[in-house]
Amino acid sequence: MKTNFLVIGSGISGLNFALHAAKKGEVIIITKKKIIDSNTNYAQGGIAAVLDKTDNYQKHVKDTLEAGAYHNDKKAVEFMVSKSPAAIYRLIDLGVEFENEKGELKLTQEGGHKQRRIAYVGDYTGKAIEKILVKRIKEHPNITVLEDSFALDLITEKKVCYGCQIIQAGQIKNIYADQTILATGGLGQLYLHTTNPKIATADGIAMGIRAGCKVKNMEFIQFHPTAFANNSSPRFLISETVRGEGAKIVDHQGKSIMAGKHPQKDLAPRDIVAREIYRALKSGPVYLDITNKPKKFLQHRFPQIYAKLKKSGYDMAKDLIPITPAAHYQCGGIVTDLKGKTGIKNLFAFGEVTCTGVHGANRLASNSLLEALVFSNQISKNLKAQPKNIIKKMTIPKLSPIKTNAKRKIQKIMWEYAGIIRNTEKIKKEAIPQIEKLIKELAKVTGSNQNLAESRNMATAALEILKAAAKRKKSLGCHFVD
Repeated sequence: MKTNFLVIGSGISGLNFALHAAKKGEVIIITKKKIIDSNTNYAQGGIAAVLDKTDNYQKHVKDTLEAGAYHNDKKAVEFMVSKSPAAIYRLIDLGVEFENEKGELKLTQEGGHKQRRIAYVGDYTGKAIEKILVKRIKEHPNITVLEDSFALDLITEKKVCYGCQIIQAGQIKNIYADQTILATGGLGQLYLHTTNPKIATADGIAMGIRAGCKVKNMEFIQFHPTAFANNSSPRFLISETVRGEGAKIVDHQGKSIMAGKHPQKDLAPRDIVAREIYRALKSGPVYLDITNKPKKFLQHRFPQIYAKLKKSGYDMAKDLIPITPAAHYQCGGIVTDLKGKTGIKNLFAFGEVTCTGVHGANRLASNSLLEALVFSNQISKNLKAQPKNIIKKMTIPKLSPIKTNAKRKIQKIMWEYAGIIRNTEKIKKEAIPQIEKLIKELAKVTGSNQNLAESRNMATAALEILKAAAKRKKSLGCHFVD
């Protein structure tokens, strides 16, 4: 199979890129489950952009740098923020109906933002965007979508990428492409408790590492402060916009846990709020309290969250909602420039799998969908359908029925050693040897299957996170050393 552009992943960045690229050539999108299954689909809050007359680029840049502990690439942040209004208007042109009043976009506020600048669709912004993008993808004659197709490994030779091997319908196949695009999302499934769906197994990061891509800032894993504290897997996310609309975080005695901890209190950056909740949980349950708002308002503003909690026995208008932090977002990743180029020729990457430098040591809320849109808008301008000589047929490994329980082991190790509060000596002496042992055990297994490949990918990414965390002796952003 051969195409001009091969997009691995069906989140907002992959789909947005595909729509641009389809104007220049044939596009194949491969996605490990259904096209709608992605982290984008779980994004509740919205997209940050400079859209209000009282706001400006400098303010958004400043909030992003402060949240990122000034570990960001300032030029990349300025680039992203300057393109933010255009990103929103592109989605509107595609058909996304953001909340508005009399033709003016309604804006909300989230942690780390000093004013309201989040465009949103109820509490299901990601789902609304994904729905429109999928509709446009299906309408385009130059785009083919291969669902239930697992990306096994990139096809590379001498630092040049020629496509990808996939597992589809019980067979391993090669897809060759002029340009290959990694848009695989994050790695939340490395952790025991996460808001990420089951598909977030670090596939893109691991494939990039094996191909020789440079990775950076891997130690900075963001934990969302307010996941619903029940036994669901993944954890149900309670959007930061709930706090943006006035919710407070209280302990089991009803006292605010953020009072006196940060000038922005409940709307402090995520890393700070997550740590305070983590500490408070040692003394008892922690809750989100938005009982100061009327039921009608909550049902309209947060229809998805309200219904989910109601189904679980909690009424947001009357009850305190038990919360806990959970692994949420990968701030680092495969190093790219502002055009999405990696260190491998004809291999590009964007979205959560990348490290563009915009997030620094901790992502500012609602900058993730923005980053995915801005960079996938730009990258398409630098790609052309350029047929190349295909290298000799790559060897296709055999499928194996062997099962492994390595995933659960990795999740326990990462939650214990590379979680919200860390000890670098324990990471070095205890966690790294355990992961290295797992990697050796997985390497001994001949053949491959999706579960084995995901386990290997998770172990590869886990080792990079642990090594980076062991090197950083002092606290910075998401990386907090006890």
